[in-house]
Amino acid sequence: MALIAFAVLLLFSILLLLITRYKRCPSNKILVVYGKIGGGQASKCLHGGGAFVIPLIQDYDFLELEPIQIEIPLRGALSAENIRVNVPSTFTVAIGTEPAVMQNAAIRLLGLTHEQFEGQARDIIFGQLRQVIASMHIEEINRDRDSFLAAIQKQMEPELRKVGLVLINVNITDITDESGYIEAIGRKAAATAVQQADIDVAEQVKKGQVGVARANRERDVSVAEAEKEREIGKKDAEREQLVRVAGMDRDEKVGQQRAGLERDAQIADADREKRIKVADADALAVQGENTAKGIIAKTEADLQVQRAEAFQRGETSRRVAEAEVLRAQYEAQAISARAEANKIEAEQMAALLAPARAQKARIMVDAEAEAEKRRIEAEGDAKAIFVRLEAEARGQYEILAKKGEGLGRIVEACGSAEAAFQMLMLEHIEKLSENAAKAIQNIKFDKIVVWDGAGSAGPGGTSATAGFLKNLAGSLPPMLQMMRDIGGVKMPEYFGKLVPTAETGSEAGPKTTPTKTSD
Repeated sequence: MALIAFAVLLLFSILLLLITRYKRCPSNKILVVYGKIGGGQASKCLHGGGAFVIPLIQDYDFLELEPIQIEIPLRGALSAENIRVNVPSTFTVAIGTEPAVMQNAAIRLLGLTHEQFEGQARDIIFGQLRQVIASMHIEEINRDRDSFLAAIQKQMEPELRKVGLVLINVNITDITDESGYIEAIGRKAAATAVQQADIDVAEQVKKGQVGVARANRERDVSVAEAEKEREIGKKDAEREQLVRVAGMDRDEKVGQQRAGLERDAQIADADREKRIKVADADALAVQGENTAKGIIAKTEADLQVQRAEAFQRGETSRRVAEAEVLRAQYEAQAISARAEANKIEAEQMAALLAPARAQKARIMVDAEAEAEKRRIEAEGDAKAIFVRLEAEARGQYEILAKKGEGLGRIVEACGSAEAAFQMLMLEHIEKLSENAAKAIQNIKFDKIVVWDGAGSAGPGGTSATAGFLKNLAGSLPPMLQMMRDIGGVKMPEYFGKLVPTAETGSEAGPKTTPTKTSD
């Protein structure tokens, strides 16, 4: 009996032990079984379900999964521009439920108090948040909050997972900086938005006024067009009536003239045929007498025919000319009637276009306002162009000043302006000759004058060939005169200046006489 009681007691004890050592894990906690686990692990983590904890060699504890909000009053963090930024924010973290994350949490967070847990997370968040801010510009942080939050999440999650935490939410309270840069950006954006709103309102008002004015103008123009078409139709009908009446009168008179001409032509034809028959009868009567008389008769008949035809052509031309005169008179009357109709139409058009002119005046006022605006803009552009042209003028002035200085030195080196001019002329004599040749290349000469000595030999017995240079010097003055008269090229006087000789006391050079050699 005692043995049965002992067995029952033992069985009950084992059952009670099993019941008390089997631990179930709630959904908001993680069950951590530590001790002799096996498999080289320090602990076994369960989220949900349950596990049997072996007495003496194993024990257990729970990690809470409730989110924890951590206030991060970050101030003075350096941005990428080395501007200190204040980013107060709130981070929500919790222990992760992934196997690796739960294992890290069991190793590093199990047994810590709430303050120790929060302090460890705060240190990690502070450091990583400063790194994120240091890698971004202030405008990126302030304008693109999504990119900023994505960078925070990307930077912090790997570090938080190392201690078994995951980032649930980030709430940025406000972003400020000690220099007031962000506030200035906000004021600029607000001012820009206000200005754009004012511009949009003004633009819509302008469009409304322009639309009303355009509708009024189209209405006035439509009414004026209708009135004009009515008056034009009326005047066209009247003018068409006058033209048709004048045309009918003209056709009637021209028909009468044409009938008279045809009647006269028929009479002339009959007379011509009668004369031809008489001439033929006379020719047949005397044909047998003499061939010569027959030829004479035939000649006289042909002459009479020619005279009749000439008379017919003359009469026909005269009648046609009279008909043309009448036609021209009728056409002049029709043109006068058309001009009168056009005059009346122009007066009516002027009356109808008065509203259009008023509308035109209003449009001109608007155009003048727009022109004034463009004038102001053009003045600004003109000032810029003036500055540029003034700078170019200064450059040109410096070039001309240096050029004048160089010419002054050339004159000083040559001893006189005349000598300097001669030297410069020698440099440009080829170009001057070319221009002189071009000036006279298309001139048609009616004569050629050759300047030569009066005799075949000079006083010393020198031939014309031997005295070529002497004769050439004597021919320079008239040659230069011809270049000025024909080609328009005036050479300096000293090119043809002659020096008096000691023997004659007159200008050197042979006496020359112009000889006309050919035309």
